[in-house]
Amino acid sequence: MAPQSYDMIVIGAGPGGYVAAIRGAQLGLRVAIVEREHMGGICLNWGCIPTKAMLRSAEVFHLMQRAGEFGLKAEGIGYDLDAVVKRSRNVAKQLSGGVAHLMKKNKVTVVMGAATVPAKGRVSVKTDKGTEELEARHIVLATGARARELPGLEADGDRVWTYKHALVPPRMPRKLLVIGSGAIGIEFASFYNTLGAETTVVEVMERILPVEDAEISAFARKSFSRQGMKIMEKAMVRRLDRAKDKVTAHIEVGGKVETHDFDTVISAVGIVGNTEGLGLDDLGVKVERSHVVTDEFCRTGVEGLYAIGDIAGAPWLAHKASHEGVMVAELIAGGHPHPVKPESIAGCTYCHPQVASVGLTEARAKELGHEIKVGRFPFIGNGKAIALGETEGMIKTVFDAKTGELLGAHMIGAEVTELIQGYVVGRQLETTEEELMSAVFPHPTLSEMMHESVLDAYGRAIHI
Repeated sequence: MAPQSYDMIVIGAGPGGYVAAIRGAQLGLRVAIVEREHMGGICLNWGCIPTKAMLRSAEVFHLMQRAGEFGLKAEGIGYDLDAVVKRSRNVAKQLSGGVAHLMKKNKVTVVMGAATVPAKGRVSVKTDKGTEELEARHIVLATGARARELPGLEADGDRVWTYKHALVPPRMPRKLLVIGSGAIGIEFASFYNTLGAETTVVEVMERILPVEDAEISAFARKSFSRQGMKIMEKAMVRRLDRAKDKVTAHIEVGGKVETHDFDTVISAVGIVGNTEGLGLDDLGVKVERSHVVTDEFCRTGVEGLYAIGDIAGAPWLAHKASHEGVMVAELIAGGHPHPVKPESIAGCTYCHPQVASVGLTEARAKELGHEIKVGRFPFIGNGKAIALGETEGMIKTVFDAKTGELLGAHMIGAEVTELIQGYVVGRQLETTEEELMSAVFPHPTLSEMMHESVLDAYGRAIHI
C-alpha cells in the first residue's frame, strides 16, 4: 500500500506539536500529527495545567486559613486530597479534549501510535491496528522530554515519586523530601507544604531556583523557610535506603553525609529529551546530551527535518515550544519568520509566592560587560497589594545604563506570573526606560510596581 502523503508531518501533540500542526493547516498545508499517548502532551496532561489546578487548591486552602484577616469566618477548614486530584485531572481532560477538537476543526489528520523516521521524508507509525506509513517533505520532531532519573534515586511510585506520581498521589506525604529546586521541584514542595507536609528541599547548586536572579532566589528562600520548609543548598542526595514505611536519605552537605528519614521523596532533577527509538542516528541527526542540535530556525541539518520544544533543548517551556512550532510551520509554508530568541522568553514558577522573570539577571548583565542601572520596588509600597493582603514580594528591573534598554526583569510575589508579560512586550518592542516611565499605569493595580521599579532604577521612585 502506498504511504499517505502530506506536506508536513508532526511527531508529538504537545504544546509544540499541536500548535505547529494548527499553524501549518491555517497556511494551507496538508498536515498529519502523530501522538503515542495524549493529545496535548505532558504539558496539558501531566505538567503545566494539572499542577496549576492543584496549586490553586492549595492557594485557596491557604487563604481559607487566613479568613480572620479579611473579617471573614471559616471553621473546620480541611481538604480532601482525592477531590483536589480529581479536579486537577478533570481540568487536564477538558483541555486535552479541546486539542482533539482543534485538530478536527483545522482538518489535521491525527494518527495515534509510536512513530519512527526510517528515511528522509518517511514516517512509520505503529498503531493498535498495525503499521501506517506516511510521507512528507517536511517532518517536525516535537517528542518532548521526560523526568531525568539518577542512579539509586529512581522512582518506584510508592515511596519515591516523579512529577507524575506527585500529581496522582497514593497518599498525603507527612514527611517529604524534594530533590531539586527548579520550577517543578519548588511547585510540588509548595503544594504539599501548604497542605501540611513537613517538607525538605535539597538543591545541589549554591541556591534554590538557580536560574533566577540571586536576589529573587534569596527572597524565595526566606519566604519558604518562614512557611516551614527546610532548605538545603549545596547539598546532594547520595543514596536512598528504602524500607516498607520510610526512605532514609543520605545527604551530603558541607563535606559531611547526614541521614534523614522521610515517608515520601519527589525527584525533580531535570529532564531528558525523548530522542530514542525515532531512528535519528541512522538519519545523521546530531544529538547532544539527549537533545537534538538545531539552528536558530529549529532545522536539524537533515533536509526537511526540524526539532522543536523540549527535544531541542532549553529553555524547557511550553510557550517556547508553541512559538517554535508556529515559526517552523511558517518557514515550511514559505514565510520568513523571526527566530525565537531564548532570552525573550519569560519563565514562571507557580509556588507561593510566585516567581517570574525575563531577560538577563543582574549578574549575567555584568558578566556580559553591561554598565547597568537596577531598580527595585517592594509589594509593601503598593496600595493594591496591601488591599489584597499580599504584601510579600518585590519587582526588580535591570537596564543598560548607556542605552536605557531593559535587559531583564525579575519578580516574586502575588500574580507576578501575569505581570511579567508587560516587560516581555516592552522588550519585544525594544522599549527604553523613558517609554516605560512615560506610560501611564492604572491605579490601584499591582502593575504600578512595574512602573515604580523602572523609576527606582533612575532615582525617581515615588512611593519608597
